[in-house]
Amino acid sequence: MGILTKKGNKLFKDNKEHQVFSGAMHYFRTMPDDWYDRLLKLRECGLNTVETYVPWNLHEPREGEFCFEGICDIEKFLDTAKELSLDVILRPGPYICAEWEFGGFPWWLLKYKELELRCCNEIYMEKVKNFFDVLLPKIKPYLSTNGGNIIACAVENEYGSYGTDKQYLQFVKNLLTENGVNVLLFNADGTTPSQMSGGSLKDVMPTANFGSSPRENFEMFREFHGETPNFCMEYWDGWFEHWGYEHIERSPIEVEDDIRAMKENGDSFNLYMFHGGTNFGFMNGANLVDGQGYRPTVTSYDYDALLTEDGIPTEKYFRVQSVLNPHGQKDFSKVYADVKEIKLTKKADFFSNINKISDCKKSPMPRSFEELQLGYGFVLYRTNLVPPIEKMHLHLTGLHDRAQIFVNGEEKAVYYRGNSENELLELEINDNTMLDILVENTGRVNYGPHLHDEKGIKRVFFGDGYGFTQMGFENYAVNFEALNTLDFEKFDTPSKCPTFLKGEFEIKEIGDFFIKTDGFTKGVIFINGFNIGRYWNIGPQNKLYVPHSILKDGKNEIIVFELHGYETNKLYTDFKRL
Repeated sequence: MGILTKKGNKLFKDNKEHQVFSGAMHYFRTMPDDWYDRLLKLRECGLNTVETYVPWNLHEPREGEFCFEGICDIEKFLDTAKELSLDVILRPGPYICAEWEFGGFPWWLLKYKELELRCCNEIYMEKVKNFFDVLLPKIKPYLSTNGGNIIACAVENEYGSYGTDKQYLQFVKNLLTENGVNVLLFNADGTTPSQMSGGSLKDVMPTANFGSSPRENFEMFREFHGETPNFCMEYWDGWFEHWGYEHIERSPIEVEDDIRAMKENGDSFNLYMFHGGTNFGFMNGANLVDGQGYRPTVTSYDYDALLTEDGIPTEKYFRVQSVLNPHGQKDFSKVYADVKEIKLTKKADFFSNINKISDCKKSPMPRSFEELQLGYGFVLYRTNLVPPIEKMHLHLTGLHDRAQIFVNGEEKAVYYRGNSENELLELEINDNTMLDILVENTGRVNYGPHLHDEKGIKRVFFGDGYGFTQMGFENYAVNFEALNTLDFEKFDTPSKCPTFLKGEFEIKEIGDFFIKTDGFTKGVIFINGFNIGRYWNIGPQNKLYVPHSILKDGKNEIIVFELHGYETNKLYTDFKRL
């Protein structure tokens, strides 16, 4: 496929001057059955390279247990790219950001209390080495230096926006080279002096990340780095979205103009994203900015990219194609499923079934998700309040991230992480009372100084200033792999408590579709056991993508875990995200 090198301010491929026209696509955000389709569209757009991250948390979901199958089959993804004559830029981390849960780190790192992330911490470096020792031998045959299609590999990711430990960057570089990664190595950072200084490393090619004004950004880049190729490793052609905030779009005309300018100037670039895909399951990340608070990312990673979440070329696609490959394929057919309505006919109360989907673990104080060996999802904390308790406010210390508070099974309040505007629940207890607190991990922080993000609650406190700490808890880590053990009964009337709703729908012609979540409040949807993601009526997302590869001919099962109230037992479908 050719070996990429640099000389002065030029890139060369097999000694011929070369521009890299790349598009980002994360194999773990798209079903394997769709990889060929998305990569074909990437090539037909005029791009010659695909860029992808590697999510450590999916490949090592529990320490020492590795997964390289299904959506984690990176070798199949690389083979598919090679089949389409596409080069690959690999960004193996160990930190990837990517608006992905914990920036790609596995949750179990947080069990080590002395571990510090992204620096020369001995425990952390040991865990990184253990992962790379398994990952990199799988990658080695695909290096261009070994006849494969990986032409460049990242050393960490946007480190200049995080830390200053150059010894750590050197450690990551050494892990790569000691495992035979001898292709062109690069760093990727923003274009401020501190970002470029903190992220750069000797003998590693610098690249820039920005979303507009390529000429001005490359001027700052070259002023700092001197003679080196102009390479925008992340040209942000869209943006990601947070729950409760506005929908974001980027002008196709602006993107076209920037791509044309970079092409004509001889620059190389990577469109971030070419195809965004979906944060299936509980894999969305979150941002935490001082003064702005905690903001979890939505399920969709559509990103307003060149391809939609379900792989449809957009106006932006065709405008970029007009610059890079005006004679490329333009007609892409798509099959949609023939389902219009889904009726939920059975329900199972969450509290009545908690012992079927969780093992009770008792402790004096609430235990974190990590202590309960749970990475993602929900923990129910249960305690009995002994009277008398005069009127006091209920405080939750260290809440990460969202808590529903129930008194004798009735929801009384919802608290949000770090929200000083939480309306504190005031309780007066005169009889024996059961207090339930259902906490959701809505996504670990994926960027910035607040990465170390343990989930759960630390303390339940009554009073203001003075009061008492409630002790004696039953901790229930919810296991969604045990949904087949639930006791379902016939649906009668909607409930206002957390409920599992179940139904079946028939499909004669399998294809993609979107599920509208109108009439529901907040929760998670499973289809044939596959978690397609979270929904929440605060928007901006109000539909969930259903990929065709999780569907079956004939009957399909759907289970909705609704946290609050719902107005209907019917779900409707659509064939567009917006």
